Amino acid sequence: MATPLKRRLMRTAVQAPPPLVLAALYAALIGLGTLGLMLPAAQALPFGWGDALFTAASAVTVTGLGVIDVAEHLTLPGQGIVAVLIQLGGLGLMTFSVLVLSALGLPVGLTHSSFLREDLNQTSIGEVLRLVRVILRVVLICELAGTAVLALAFVPVHGLAGGLWHALFQAVSAFNNAGFSSLPGGLLPWAGDSLVNLSLPALFIIGGLGYGVLTELVRVRSWRRYSLHAKLMLLGTAVLIVGSVAIFAALEWRNPATLGPLGTGEKLLASWFQGVTPRTAGFNTLDIAALEDSTTTLFMALMLIGAGPTSTGGGIKVTTIIVMLLATVAFFRRQTEMHAFGRSIALDQALKAMALTAISVVVVFTGVFLLTLSHQGEFIDIAFEVASAFGTVGLSRGFTGDLDGFGRAVIIVIMFVGRVGPLTLGFFLATRQPARVRYPPTEVYLG
Repeated sequence: MATPLKRRLMRTAVQAPPPLVLAALYAALIGLGTLGLMLPAAQALPFGWGDALFTAASAVTVTGLGVIDVAEHLTLPGQGIVAVLIQLGGLGLMTFSVLVLSALGLPVGLTHSSFLREDLNQTSIGEVLRLVRVILRVVLICELAGTAVLALAFVPVHGLAGGLWHALFQAVSAFNNAGFSSLPGGLLPWAGDSLVNLSLPALFIIGGLGYGVLTELVRVRSWRRYSLHAKLMLLGTAVLIVGSVAIFAALEWRNPATLGPLGTGEKLLASWFQGVTPRTAGFNTLDIAALEDSTTTLFMALMLIGAGPTSTGGGIKVTTIIVMLLATVAFFRRQTEMHAFGRSIALDQALKAMALTAISVVVVFTGVFLLTLSHQGEFIDIAFEVASAFGTVGLSRGFTGDLDGFGRAVIIVIMFVGRVGPLTLGFFLATRQPARVRYPPTEVYLG
Protein backbone atom coordinates (compact mmCIF):
# COMPACT_ATOMS: atom_id res chain seq x y z
CA MET A 1 0.00 0.00 0.00
CA ALA A 2 1.36 3.43 -0.98
CA THR A 3 2.49 5.70 1.83
CA PRO A 4 1.20 9.31 2.04
CA LEU A 5 4.63 10.58 0.92
CA LYS A 6 4.64 8.25 -2.08
CA ARG A 7 1.09 9.31 -3.00
CA ARG A 8 2.08 12.99 -2.80
CA LEU A 9 5.13 12.38 -4.98
CA MET A 10 3.06 10.49 -7.55
CA ARG A 11 0.41 13.23 -7.57
CA THR A 12 3.08 15.90 -8.01
CA ALA A 13 4.68 13.96 -10.87
CA VAL A 14 1.32 13.59 -12.62
CA GLN A 15 0.42 17.26 -12.22
CA ALA A 16 3.85 18.64 -13.13
CA PRO A 17 4.58 19.57 -16.76
CA PRO A 18 6.07 16.51 -18.52
CA PRO A 19 9.25 18.34 -19.64
CA LEU A 20 10.02 19.36 -16.06
CA VAL A 21 9.57 15.76 -14.90
CA LEU A 22 11.91 14.60 -17.66
CA ALA A 23 14.50 17.18 -16.60
CA ALA A 24 14.21 15.94 -13.02
CA LEU A 25 14.72 12.36 -14.19
CA TYR A 26 17.89 13.35 -16.04
CA ALA A 27 19.15 15.11 -12.92
CA ALA A 28 18.40 12.01 -10.85
CA LEU A 29 20.28 9.84 -13.33
CA ILE A 30 23.29 12.15 -13.06
CA GLY A 31 23.16 11.71 -9.28
CA LEU A 32 23.03 7.93 -9.54
CA GLY A 33 25.85 7.95 -12.06
CA THR A 34 27.97 10.03 -9.70
CA LEU A 35 27.44 7.52 -6.91
CA GLY A 36 28.31 4.65 -9.25
CA LEU A 37 31.56 6.26 -10.38
CA MET A 38 32.62 6.81 -6.77
CA LEU A 39 32.51 3.07 -6.06
CA PRO A 40 36.03 1.65 -5.51
CA ALA A 41 35.38 -0.98 -8.17
CA ALA A 42 34.85 1.77 -10.77
CA GLN A 43 38.11 3.64 -10.18
CA ALA A 44 41.44 2.52 -11.56
CA LEU A 45 43.02 5.78 -10.36
CA PRO A 46 41.44 7.71 -7.49
CA PHE A 47 39.38 10.84 -8.19
CA GLY A 48 36.95 12.94 -6.18
CA TRP A 49 33.24 13.69 -6.10
CA GLY A 50 33.60 16.72 -8.34
CA ASP A 51 35.28 14.64 -11.04
CA ALA A 52 32.59 11.95 -10.74
CA LEU A 53 29.76 14.49 -10.94
CA PHE A 54 31.23 16.20 -13.99
CA THR A 55 31.82 12.87 -15.75
CA ALA A 56 28.31 11.60 -14.97
CA ALA A 57 26.73 14.86 -16.17
CA SER A 58 28.81 14.77 -19.34
CA ALA A 59 27.78 11.15 -20.00
CA VAL A 60 24.05 11.61 -19.33
CA THR A 61 23.93 14.74 -21.49
CA VAL A 62 25.95 12.80 -24.14
CA THR A 63 28.51 15.61 -24.28
CA GLY A 64 31.92 14.03 -23.85
CA LEU A 65 33.78 16.81 -22.06
CA GLY A 66 36.03 15.19 -19.48
CA VAL A 67 38.11 16.06 -16.45
CA ILE A 68 39.37 12.48 -16.17
CA ASP A 69 40.72 10.04 -18.76
CA VAL A 70 38.18 7.24 -19.20
CA ALA A 71 40.87 4.79 -20.30
CA GLU A 72 43.22 5.55 -17.38
CA HIS A 73 40.97 6.49 -14.46
CA LEU A 74 38.14 3.98 -14.89
CA THR A 75 38.13 0.22 -14.57
CA LEU A 76 36.05 -1.95 -16.88
CA PRO A 77 33.02 -1.65 -14.52
CA GLY A 78 33.56 2.11 -14.39
CA GLN A 79 33.65 2.33 -18.17
CA GLY A 80 30.51 0.18 -18.21
CA ILE A 81 28.76 2.71 -15.96
CA VAL A 82 29.69 5.51 -18.36
CA ALA A 83 28.44 3.47 -21.32
CA VAL A 84 25.09 2.85 -19.57
CA LEU A 85 24.74 6.55 -18.72
CA ILE A 86 25.46 7.42 -22.36
CA GLN A 87 22.90 4.91 -23.61
CA LEU A 88 20.20 6.09 -21.23
CA GLY A 89 20.94 9.74 -21.86
CA GLY A 90 20.96 9.33 -25.63
CA LEU A 91 18.03 6.96 -25.90
CA GLY A 92 15.92 8.95 -23.45
CA LEU A 93 14.79 7.80 -20.04
CA MET A 94 11.11 7.60 -20.91
CA THR A 95 11.86 5.72 -24.12
CA PHE A 96 13.91 3.22 -22.13
CA SER A 97 11.21 2.81 -19.47
CA VAL A 98 8.54 2.16 -22.10
CA LEU A 99 10.80 -0.40 -23.77
CA VAL A 100 11.22 -2.20 -20.44
CA LEU A 101 7.47 -2.17 -19.75
CA SER A 102 6.76 -3.48 -23.24
CA ALA A 103 9.37 -6.24 -22.87
CA LEU A 104 7.78 -7.32 -19.57
CA GLY A 105 4.33 -7.30 -21.13
CA LEU A 106 3.10 -4.53 -18.81
CA PRO A 107 0.72 -1.79 -19.97
CA VAL A 108 2.09 1.69 -20.65
CA GLY A 109 0.06 4.21 -18.69
CA LEU A 110 -1.14 7.60 -19.87
CA THR A 111 1.41 9.36 -17.66
CA HIS A 112 4.33 7.49 -19.23
CA SER A 113 2.85 8.07 -22.67
CA SER A 114 2.43 11.81 -22.15
CA PHE A 115 5.99 12.16 -20.85
CA LEU A 116 7.31 10.14 -23.78
CA ARG A 117 5.27 12.19 -26.23
CA GLU A 118 7.01 15.32 -24.94
CA ASP A 119 10.42 13.59 -25.01
CA LEU A 120 10.03 12.53 -28.66
CA ASN A 121 8.22 15.71 -29.77
CA GLN A 122 5.17 13.80 -31.02
CA THR A 123 1.48 14.74 -30.96
CA SER A 124 -0.13 11.28 -30.99
CA ILE A 125 0.30 8.77 -28.17
CA GLY A 126 -0.38 5.90 -30.58
CA GLU A 127 2.33 7.14 -32.90
CA VAL A 128 4.72 7.41 -29.94
CA LEU A 129 4.36 3.72 -29.05
CA ARG A 130 4.93 2.67 -32.66
CA LEU A 131 7.95 4.99 -32.82
CA VAL A 132 9.47 3.45 -29.69
CA ARG A 133 9.46 -0.02 -31.26
CA VAL A 134 11.20 1.32 -34.36
CA ILE A 135 13.73 3.14 -32.18
CA LEU A 136 14.65 -0.10 -30.42
CA ARG A 137 15.31 -1.89 -33.71
CA VAL A 138 17.32 1.00 -35.13
CA VAL A 139 19.46 1.37 -32.00
CA LEU A 140 20.24 -2.35 -31.77
CA ILE A 141 21.03 -2.73 -35.47
CA CYS A 142 23.24 0.36 -35.65
CA GLU A 143 25.19 -0.27 -32.46
CA LEU A 144 25.72 -4.00 -33.12
CA ALA A 145 26.74 -3.35 -36.73
CA GLY A 146 29.10 -0.61 -35.57
CA THR A 147 30.59 -2.93 -32.97
CA ALA A 148 31.19 -5.63 -35.58
CA VAL A 149 32.93 -3.24 -37.98
CA LEU A 150 35.05 -1.53 -35.33
CA ALA A 151 36.09 -4.91 -33.91
CA LEU A 152 37.93 -5.55 -37.17
CA ALA A 153 40.16 -2.59 -36.34
CA PHE A 154 40.48 -2.95 -32.56
CA VAL A 155 40.72 -6.73 -32.00
CA PRO A 156 44.09 -7.12 -33.81
CA VAL A 157 45.55 -4.41 -31.56
CA HIS A 158 43.83 -5.01 -28.19
CA GLY A 159 43.01 -8.73 -28.36
CA LEU A 160 39.62 -10.38 -28.61
CA ALA A 161 38.09 -9.32 -25.27
CA GLY A 162 39.66 -5.87 -25.17
CA GLY A 163 38.99 -5.21 -28.85
CA LEU A 164 35.33 -6.20 -28.59
CA TRP A 165 34.82 -4.01 -25.54
CA HIS A 166 36.46 -0.98 -27.17
CA ALA A 167 34.39 -1.59 -30.30
CA LEU A 168 31.15 -1.76 -28.29
CA PHE A 169 31.99 1.31 -26.18
CA GLN A 170 32.93 3.39 -29.23
CA ALA A 171 29.80 2.24 -31.09
CA VAL A 172 27.50 3.21 -28.21
CA SER A 173 29.31 6.51 -27.72
CA ALA A 174 29.23 7.32 -31.44
CA PHE A 175 25.57 6.47 -32.09
CA ASN A 176 24.57 8.54 -29.07
CA ASN A 177 26.86 11.41 -30.15
CA ALA A 178 28.66 11.30 -26.81
CA GLY A 179 32.32 11.62 -27.81
CA PHE A 180 33.69 9.50 -24.95
CA SER A 181 36.43 7.04 -25.84
CA SER A 182 37.72 4.06 -23.89
CA LEU A 183 40.82 3.78 -26.08
CA PRO A 184 44.21 4.71 -24.61
CA GLY A 185 45.14 7.98 -26.29
CA GLY A 186 41.63 8.35 -27.72
CA LEU A 187 41.24 8.27 -31.48
CA LEU A 188 44.37 10.27 -32.29
CA PRO A 189 46.38 7.12 -33.18
CA TRP A 190 43.58 6.08 -35.59
CA ALA A 191 43.60 9.17 -37.80
CA GLY A 192 44.60 7.14 -40.86
CA ASP A 193 42.45 4.04 -40.27
CA SER A 194 39.67 3.86 -42.87
CA LEU A 195 37.44 1.53 -40.83
CA VAL A 196 37.39 3.90 -37.85
CA ASN A 197 37.10 7.04 -39.95
CA LEU A 198 34.14 5.72 -41.93
CA SER A 199 32.17 3.66 -39.41
CA LEU A 200 32.16 6.11 -36.48
CA PRO A 201 30.90 9.07 -38.56
CA ALA A 202 28.21 6.82 -40.05
CA LEU A 203 27.01 6.04 -36.53
CA PHE A 204 26.88 9.59 -35.22
CA ILE A 205 25.37 10.95 -38.44
CA ILE A 206 22.56 8.38 -38.20
CA GLY A 207 22.10 9.09 -34.50
CA GLY A 208 22.01 12.82 -35.18
CA LEU A 209 19.19 12.65 -37.74
CA GLY A 210 16.54 12.13 -35.07
CA TYR A 211 14.29 9.20 -34.31
CA GLY A 212 11.40 10.65 -36.32
CA VAL A 213 13.50 10.86 -39.48
CA LEU A 214 14.96 7.39 -38.92
CA THR A 215 11.44 6.01 -38.59
CA GLU A 216 10.48 7.50 -41.94
CA LEU A 217 13.63 6.12 -43.55
CA VAL A 218 12.66 2.66 -42.29
CA ARG A 219 8.99 2.83 -43.22
CA VAL A 220 8.89 5.08 -46.29
CA ARG A 221 10.84 4.33 -49.46
CA SER A 222 9.91 7.34 -51.59
CA TRP A 223 11.34 10.87 -51.28
CA ARG A 224 7.98 12.31 -52.29
CA ARG A 225 6.26 10.64 -49.36
CA TYR A 226 8.69 11.93 -46.76
CA SER A 227 7.33 14.57 -44.38
CA LEU A 228 8.53 18.15 -44.70
CA HIS A 229 10.52 17.72 -41.49
CA ALA A 230 12.38 14.70 -42.86
CA LYS A 231 13.14 16.46 -46.15
CA LEU A 232 14.47 19.56 -44.41
CA MET A 233 16.53 17.48 -42.00
CA LEU A 234 18.07 15.28 -44.70
CA LEU A 235 18.81 18.18 -47.03
CA GLY A 236 20.18 20.36 -44.24
CA THR A 237 22.40 17.56 -42.95
CA ALA A 238 23.78 16.86 -46.42
CA VAL A 239 24.58 20.53 -47.05
CA LEU A 240 26.27 20.91 -43.65
CA ILE A 241 28.35 17.76 -44.13
CA VAL A 242 29.59 18.68 -47.60
CA GLY A 243 30.24 22.28 -46.65
CA SER A 244 31.98 21.59 -43.35
CA VAL A 245 34.25 18.87 -44.78
CA ALA A 246 35.27 21.02 -47.75
CA ILE A 247 35.90 24.13 -45.65
CA PHE A 248 37.84 22.18 -43.01
CA ALA A 249 40.09 20.66 -45.65
CA ALA A 250 40.71 24.06 -47.26
CA LEU A 251 41.53 25.73 -43.94
CA GLU A 252 43.74 22.99 -42.45
CA TRP A 253 45.36 21.39 -45.52
CA ARG A 254 48.76 23.03 -44.91
CA ASN A 255 48.58 23.36 -41.12
CA PRO A 256 51.74 21.58 -39.88
CA ALA A 257 50.05 20.74 -36.56
CA THR A 258 46.99 19.01 -38.08
CA LEU A 259 46.68 17.89 -41.72
CA GLY A 260 50.05 19.12 -42.96
CA PRO A 261 52.22 16.06 -42.16
CA LEU A 262 49.64 13.52 -43.47
CA GLY A 263 49.52 11.96 -46.91
CA THR A 264 46.77 12.91 -49.33
CA GLY A 265 44.60 9.90 -48.48
CA GLU A 266 44.98 10.44 -44.74
CA LYS A 267 44.24 14.15 -45.19
CA LEU A 268 40.98 13.33 -46.93
CA LEU A 269 40.02 10.80 -44.24
CA ALA A 270 40.86 13.19 -41.41
CA SER A 271 39.03 16.05 -43.15
CA TRP A 272 35.95 13.87 -43.52
CA PHE A 273 36.04 12.80 -39.89
CA GLN A 274 36.70 16.22 -38.37
CA GLY A 275 34.32 17.94 -40.76
CA VAL A 276 31.31 15.91 -39.61
CA THR A 277 32.14 15.54 -35.91
CA PRO A 278 31.55 19.12 -34.63
CA ARG A 279 27.76 18.97 -34.92
CA THR A 280 27.59 17.09 -31.57
CA ALA A 281 29.70 13.94 -32.02
CA GLY A 282 32.74 15.16 -30.08
CA PHE A 283 35.30 12.65 -31.38
CA ASN A 284 38.61 13.91 -32.71
CA THR A 285 41.46 12.31 -34.62
CA LEU A 286 43.44 15.57 -34.69
CA ASP A 287 44.60 17.97 -31.96
CA ILE A 288 41.71 20.44 -31.58
CA ALA A 289 43.93 22.95 -29.78
CA ALA A 290 46.17 23.11 -32.87
CA LEU A 291 43.40 24.17 -35.27
CA GLU A 292 43.58 27.52 -37.02
CA ASP A 293 41.45 30.25 -35.43
CA SER A 294 39.28 30.32 -38.54
CA THR A 295 38.64 26.57 -38.25
CA THR A 296 37.89 26.96 -34.55
CA THR A 297 35.28 29.61 -35.38
CA LEU A 298 33.75 27.27 -37.97
CA PHE A 299 33.58 24.52 -35.36
CA MET A 300 31.82 26.79 -32.88
CA ALA A 301 29.16 27.63 -35.47
CA LEU A 302 28.64 23.94 -36.27
CA MET A 303 28.45 23.01 -32.59
CA LEU A 304 25.77 25.63 -31.97
CA ILE A 305 23.74 24.41 -34.97
CA GLY A 306 23.87 20.84 -33.69
CA ALA A 307 21.91 17.83 -34.89
CA GLY A 308 18.22 17.07 -35.41
CA PRO A 309 15.24 17.29 -33.03
CA THR A 310 14.57 14.15 -30.95
CA SER A 311 18.05 12.90 -31.84
CA THR A 312 20.98 11.91 -29.68
CA GLY A 313 22.64 15.25 -30.44
CA GLY A 314 22.24 18.76 -29.05
CA GLY A 315 22.52 22.32 -30.32
CA ILE A 316 19.93 24.74 -31.64
CA LYS A 317 18.98 22.04 -34.17
CA VAL A 318 19.27 21.94 -37.95
CA THR A 319 15.57 22.42 -38.66
CA THR A 320 15.43 25.43 -36.33
CA ILE A 321 18.17 27.12 -38.35
CA ILE A 322 16.43 26.24 -41.63
CA VAL A 323 13.11 27.72 -40.44
CA MET A 324 14.97 30.87 -39.36
CA LEU A 325 16.51 31.15 -42.83
CA LEU A 326 13.15 30.55 -44.53
CA ALA A 327 11.55 33.24 -42.36
CA THR A 328 14.34 35.65 -43.30
CA VAL A 329 13.87 34.94 -47.00
CA ALA A 330 10.11 35.36 -46.65
CA PHE A 331 10.62 38.74 -44.95
CA PHE A 332 12.88 40.10 -47.69
CA ARG A 333 10.48 38.86 -50.34
CA ARG A 334 7.59 40.53 -48.48
CA GLN A 335 5.81 37.18 -48.17
CA THR A 336 3.38 36.46 -45.37
CA GLU A 337 3.99 32.68 -45.41
CA MET A 338 7.04 30.41 -45.49
CA HIS A 339 7.19 27.66 -48.10
CA ALA A 340 9.39 24.60 -48.67
CA PHE A 341 8.87 21.52 -50.88
CA GLY A 342 5.34 22.55 -51.74
CA ARG A 343 4.29 22.94 -48.10
CA SER A 344 3.72 26.03 -45.97
CA ILE A 345 5.20 26.49 -42.50
CA ALA A 346 3.02 28.13 -39.87
CA LEU A 347 4.01 31.43 -38.29
CA ASP A 348 4.16 29.88 -34.81
CA GLN A 349 6.97 27.62 -36.03
CA ALA A 350 9.01 30.68 -36.97
CA LEU A 351 8.28 32.24 -33.58
CA LYS A 352 9.35 29.02 -31.85
CA ALA A 353 12.58 28.95 -33.89
CA MET A 354 13.27 32.57 -32.96
CA ALA A 355 12.64 31.84 -29.28
CA LEU A 356 14.87 28.75 -29.27
CA THR A 357 17.65 30.67 -31.00
CA ALA A 358 17.33 33.65 -28.67
CA ILE A 359 17.41 31.46 -25.55
CA SER A 360 20.42 29.57 -26.91
CA VAL A 361 22.32 32.79 -27.59
CA VAL A 362 21.55 34.06 -24.08
CA VAL A 363 22.70 30.80 -22.48
CA VAL A 364 25.94 30.72 -24.48
CA PHE A 365 26.85 34.35 -23.88
CA THR A 366 26.01 34.07 -20.19
CA GLY A 367 28.27 31.02 -19.95
CA VAL A 368 31.10 32.81 -21.74
CA PHE A 369 30.71 35.83 -19.46
CA LEU A 370 30.78 33.74 -16.29
CA LEU A 371 33.87 31.81 -17.37
CA THR A 372 35.76 34.93 -18.47
CA LEU A 373 34.82 36.47 -15.12
CA SER A 374 36.29 33.59 -13.14
CA HIS A 375 39.05 32.22 -15.39
CA GLN A 376 42.04 33.67 -17.15
CA GLY A 377 42.78 32.28 -20.58
CA GLU A 378 42.41 32.73 -24.30
CA PHE A 379 38.94 34.02 -25.11
CA ILE A 380 38.58 31.67 -28.07
CA ASP A 381 39.30 28.67 -25.82
CA ILE A 382 36.62 29.75 -23.34
CA ALA A 383 34.04 30.46 -26.05
CA PHE A 384 34.83 27.13 -27.69
CA GLU A 385 34.32 25.29 -24.39
CA VAL A 386 30.93 26.89 -23.79
CA ALA A 387 29.76 26.23 -27.35
CA SER A 388 30.88 22.62 -27.02
CA ALA A 389 29.00 22.22 -23.73
CA PHE A 390 25.77 23.78 -25.02
CA GLY A 391 25.87 21.74 -28.22
CA THR A 392 26.62 18.63 -26.12
CA VAL A 393 29.60 18.04 -28.42
CA GLY A 394 32.56 17.38 -26.15
CA LEU A 395 35.37 18.83 -28.25
CA SER A 396 37.82 20.89 -26.23
CA ARG A 397 40.93 22.97 -26.81
CA GLY A 398 42.34 21.76 -23.50
CA PHE A 399 40.44 24.24 -21.31
CA THR A 400 38.35 21.62 -19.45
CA GLY A 401 41.23 20.61 -17.21
CA ASP A 402 41.75 24.24 -16.12
CA LEU A 403 38.22 24.62 -14.75
CA ASP A 404 37.84 25.19 -11.01
CA GLY A 405 34.73 24.25 -9.03
CA PHE A 406 32.75 27.27 -10.21
CA GLY A 407 33.77 26.75 -13.83
CA ARG A 408 32.78 23.09 -13.70
CA ALA A 409 29.40 24.03 -12.24
CA VAL A 410 28.82 26.50 -15.09
CA ILE A 411 29.71 23.90 -17.71
CA ILE A 412 27.52 21.25 -16.05
CA VAL A 413 24.53 23.60 -16.10
CA ILE A 414 25.16 24.50 -19.74
CA MET A 415 25.46 20.82 -20.71
CA PHE A 416 22.22 20.09 -18.87
CA VAL A 417 20.38 22.99 -20.52
CA GLY A 418 21.76 21.98 -23.90
CA ARG A 419 20.36 18.49 -23.47
CA VAL A 420 16.98 19.02 -21.74
CA GLY A 421 16.37 22.76 -21.95
CA PRO A 422 14.51 22.73 -25.30
CA LEU A 423 11.99 20.26 -23.81
CA THR A 424 11.08 22.69 -21.03
CA LEU A 425 11.08 25.63 -23.42
CA GLY A 426 8.88 23.71 -25.85
CA PHE A 427 6.32 23.13 -23.09
CA PHE A 428 6.00 26.81 -22.34
CA LEU A 429 5.87 27.65 -26.05
CA ALA A 430 3.06 25.14 -26.47
CA THR A 431 1.03 26.62 -23.60
CA ARG A 432 -1.52 28.91 -25.19
CA GLN A 433 -3.24 31.58 -23.14
CA PRO A 434 -5.85 33.64 -25.00
CA ALA A 435 -5.43 37.38 -24.62
CA ARG A 436 -8.05 38.94 -22.35
CA VAL A 437 -7.35 42.47 -23.56
CA ARG A 438 -6.50 43.60 -27.08
CA TYR A 439 -4.37 46.70 -27.51
CA PRO A 440 -4.18 48.97 -30.55
CA PRO A 441 -1.25 48.08 -32.84
CA THR A 442 1.63 50.43 -33.43
CA GLU A 443 4.97 50.36 -35.22
CA VAL A 444 8.41 49.74 -33.72
CA TYR A 445 11.41 50.68 -35.79
CA LEU A 446 13.79 47.74 -36.22
CA GLY A 447 17.21 47.35 -37.84
